[in-house]
Amino acid sequence: MDAPGPARNPSVRAGLVTAHLSRAGGGVFTSVRQFAKALSSVPGVRVEVFGPAPAGKDLSAWHPTELNTVPIMGPPYFSYAPGLIKRMRRADLDVAHLHGLWMHTSVATLAFTRKTGRPHVVSPHGMLDAWALQNSGWKKRLAATFFENENLRSAACLHALNPAEEMSIRDYGYRGPVCVIPNGVDLPASDEAPPEMPWWNKSAPQVKTLLYLGRVHPKKGLPNLLLAWSRLEPDFHRSWRLVIAGWDENGHQLALRRMTTALRIEQSVFFPGPLFGDEKRGAYYYCDGFVLPSLSEGLPMVVLEAWACGKPVLMTAKCNLPEGFEAGAAVCIEPSEESIAEVLGNFMTTGEAERAAIGANGRTLVGRRFAWPVIAADMAGVYRWVAGVGPRPALVTLP
Repeated sequence: MDAPGPARNPSVRAGLVTAHLSRAGGGVFTSVRQFAKALSSVPGVRVEVFGPAPAGKDLSAWHPTELNTVPIMGPPYFSYAPGLIKRMRRADLDVAHLHGLWMHTSVATLAFTRKTGRPHVVSPHGMLDAWALQNSGWKKRLAATFFENENLRSAACLHALNPAEEMSIRDYGYRGPVCVIPNGVDLPASDEAPPEMPWWNKSAPQVKTLLYLGRVHPKKGLPNLLLAWSRLEPDFHRSWRLVIAGWDENGHQLALRRMTTALRIEQSVFFPGPLFGDEKRGAYYYCDGFVLPSLSEGLPMVVLEAWACGKPVLMTAKCNLPEGFEAGAAVCIEPSEESIAEVLGNFMTTGEAERAAIGANGRTLVGRRFAWPVIAADMAGVYRWVAGVGPRPALVTLP
């Protein structure tokens, strides 16, 4: 498999498989959608996306990528779609690339390799991290026994977003090849202002905004963020607002709202719900800082998006973006009430010029390290290798 292929850029037909075809899929939806579009620009690569069709209007967001969807049967959390295997086989793929674990898409991808003899690549997207494995742990142990472990063992290569995820993959017991390729992000023009500012800026334009955007889920560490916010001096609550934007998961947002009431901070904490399109762009553009106090992440797209907009970031080491600390683009917080409160106090008293410099470092980092064309070209090299028409890329490590 290590021998060079017969052509410099032989063609390869790749199928991206994901259960996250709607915005409810969070960062996986965003990264796979943008990744598919970037891959389509790589010479010699034909890309299609396969998955169970979600309810709603999000399918149009995949345009112009060719999208193959099949109906879901049964509970939505497993995304059982029995027609998926037949649809993948009919496409005559050279390689299937599964994004995410623990769902029927894993069963379909494993069946594809068994029935066709064609290889598949797996991107866990942080789902083999220790914290993630413990969350609903009994369900994952059951899935591992019945299909997921065999799906991973049968993969031609696993894809890690960073060295920390590669370590998690090895700790899980996988002994095959691993490629380390980060997520990417589009870099908007620095002066490209959204049509309108968010409603919270309009209501109090003199108040600065610290933004969280993403799934409202326990692993994001938001209870500690609220506890830390409540410890700040009243002057901070008058001059800053905390915006927690995103879609609720399993009622966690209701628990957070009750916390804000109990902590008496409801006047300075806002929950605008999910933000898309211009609303999302406006939230990034008009905020004064971005915070992600996560307990576990693969590689968070929201941090890359905040950097692309030139915003300073406060994040934990669990966000797996050490490049941000090294580049002076992020301030490190521990996922604890005490650490977050201390860092928030320092950050909010920092001068605007210093905060702007941190954000500028982030934008420079994105342009250098996380540009989609580079990332798509790297993955295309992995596809050619596992399909047997190209050499093994240097970014692929063996155990």
